Amino acid sequence: MSQGDLAAAPSFLHALKNRSIAVVGAGVTGSAVRAFLGSIGATSDLIDEKAPDALTSIDRNYSLAIISPGWKRDHPIIQALRESGAELIGEVDFAWRVKLELAPEQIWVGLTGTNGKTTTVQMIESIFTANKIHAIACGNVGVPVITAVANAEPYQYLALELSSFQLEWSTEARYEAAALLNIAPDHIDWHGSLDAYANAKLSLLRSSNLAVINAEDPESVLRATAFGGPKVFYQLETPAPGELGLVENLLVDRAFNEDSSQAHFFAELSDITPTVPHNVSNAMAAAGLALALGIAHEDIQRGLQEFRLDRHRLELIAEQDGISWIDDSKATNTHAAQAALLSALSSIWIAGGLAKGASMDELIARCAPRIKAAILIGQDRELIAASLSTHAPKIPFYFIDYTSDSATLMRDVVTKAKELATAGDTVLLAPACASMDQFKDYKERGDLFAQAVRELVVP
Repeated sequence: MSQGDLAAAPSFLHALKNRSIAVVGAGVTGSAVRAFLGSIGATSDLIDEKAPDALTSIDRNYSLAIISPGWKRDHPIIQALRESGAELIGEVDFAWRVKLELAPEQIWVGLTGTNGKTTTVQMIESIFTANKIHAIACGNVGVPVITAVANAEPYQYLALELSSFQLEWSTEARYEAAALLNIAPDHIDWHGSLDAYANAKLSLLRSSNLAVINAEDPESVLRATAFGGPKVFYQLETPAPGELGLVENLLVDRAFNEDSSQAHFFAELSDITPTVPHNVSNAMAAAGLALALGIAHEDIQRGLQEFRLDRHRLELIAEQDGISWIDDSKATNTHAAQAALLSALSSIWIAGGLAKGASMDELIARCAPRIKAAILIGQDRELIAASLSTHAPKIPFYFIDYTSDSATLMRDVVTKAKELATAGDTVLLAPACASMDQFKDYKERGDLFAQAVRELVVP
């Protein structure tokens, strides 16, 4: 934005130049917010939690603090900013205020859930791309929201993947439609309870004109009854009027037509790769948001046909001697791990890491028939072992210790899996836990698994 443009801009952007601004959080989001502020001539200070003077620097008496995801409201730095009189605003709401001035015609759709968010929002982006629609996915995936809003040529649509951390700080942003994929225990250590976590997710629906809800997720259906606005449900069964669903091998729409007695197909099962239940469900959610934007059925099919899963999502690493080796390292919670386990008939399951306060009992009880043996790693491996002993005592499990480094750990894991697996089995890395106790992130965990498989399994 030029200085001339800034001079003519409405009040919010004008005021930013004259405010004392703190950007709270030194990660990707905080850096993007600071870059935007600098581009319009506003100055800011970065508050990094790891900096030794982070708390004392608040004596500056900021008038505005822009909060990155993951900061609790009772954090000492947040409390100090509040007590100093600073206006606190989350990064999504900050981007919304900027959007109202830079791109007032831009339309937002949002989605949240415990599992499947990234896949679903990338499916929407694939629909945009395949049909040359000037739009982008952003938020908890891709570029930060403020970066998308400030694009030199304003996007027509933004599809926002929103975590519970982002939604905890958002009250102003508005969405044409929002999808709720599922709710299962996750980040309970951060939110304090399942109710608090679920309420953060449900706040997205209250900010939307239309809710698109997974009818096959009981927790979502139960909690969404509190949302009084229009709802569209989706499921993998024959849809009722007003729903999206599956009729034989066709994904069909009975919600976005003038005559709900008519069903219009928008994809075939063969268009969804891989064709596993939770991936088809994600495609339903993506289609619901695209239809809410007025995108045609045939254009949705084109985008779904061209979509491919991101890495570390049911990624086939190798097939050798009748054994499939699958990297689903992004399955960092029990809900995601359950979907992965139910996609195979007999798994050597590699699991463990940081459970984030979640129980493994429901996962084990549901998936026990699909688990041949378990290989357990990480800080909370005893938690998984205890659930296996209680709910599936016939399933053998093995601990693999961290002896020297992460690469060696994963080679030891793959060696044990190779010993256990026989033709017809799937060796499945779907840890149900976060990775930061033994790996840099889930990507490194998956990469080291793939590297070990290629070294030790593939001739």
